[in-house]
Amino acid sequence: MRSSLFPQNFLHTLGTLPPYYNNQLRFKIMRPENKSTPSASKSQIAANSNNPELNKLRQILHSDSTNGWDKCWEEGLTPWDLGSPTPVLVHLHSTGSLPIGRALVPGCGSGHDVVAIACPERHVVGLDISDNALKKASEVSVSFPITLSSGSPNAEHVKFLKTDFFTWCSPQKFDLIFDYTFFCAIEPNMRSQWARKISSLLKPDGELITLMFPIDDHEGGPPYKVSVTDYEEVLHPLGLKATHIADNELAIATRRGKEKLGRWKRFDCQSSL
Repeated sequence: MRSSLFPQNFLHTLGTLPPYYNNQLRFKIMRPENKSTPSASKSQIAANSNNPELNKLRQILHSDSTNGWDKCWEEGLTPWDLGSPTPVLVHLHSTGSLPIGRALVPGCGSGHDVVAIACPERHVVGLDISDNALKKASEVSVSFPITLSSGSPNAEHVKFLKTDFFTWCSPQKFDLIFDYTFFCAIEPNMRSQWARKISSLLKPDGELITLMFPIDDHEGGPPYKVSVTDYEEVLHPLGLKATHIADNELAIATRRGKEKLGRWKRFDCQSSL
């Protein structure tokens, strides 16, 4: 179950992407890693705790649980935002490895991932509670109007909603849910609630894809540290089990070694195949 997901010639697939995505992903994937700071080392954890930007972000969020995320977007305190689509998600889409149908991206932020995987075969819904994040997402959907697999406008296949993921009632279930930097942003005591909501929104044969980050030993949050076990503890009781877990070989340099890609399906659906 734990193995490499990516071929050595992945960079060749970037040739099919719009120029902006192509250039951004090449930069993020090929940028040299900072060798002076090993991933998840004690020195790095200590440095993170003394990071002024991160400390300010946490101060805002802990002091205003209602509007804190929107204020972070307003002030540009968004270290989780790559400013372009997540490379591994683009890879999965480009190689036809994502379910088609309806997809959901909770905590979509600036919406790059929503736009990147939208296509005539896949309608993607992005949720966020921040007006400022969704304003950026709207700009992204207009700025990059061509889907990765066809010439039709992305705006035809995406929808952004301002809503609370935990209280949102969707009229339809989803074939795919993608979670990246959302699980780690919520309080750890809400993770079981996250799993129940995921389960309620996923079709019986749907798939949950999680990019698990940050896998390290830092204290506090957000982002709160995560592990594969953290996901298993809340998903297994609901019948969702991993069909594949692997290190994310396409992680950007600063997150390399701290991310794993997990693909989850309902156990009863798996056993009936």
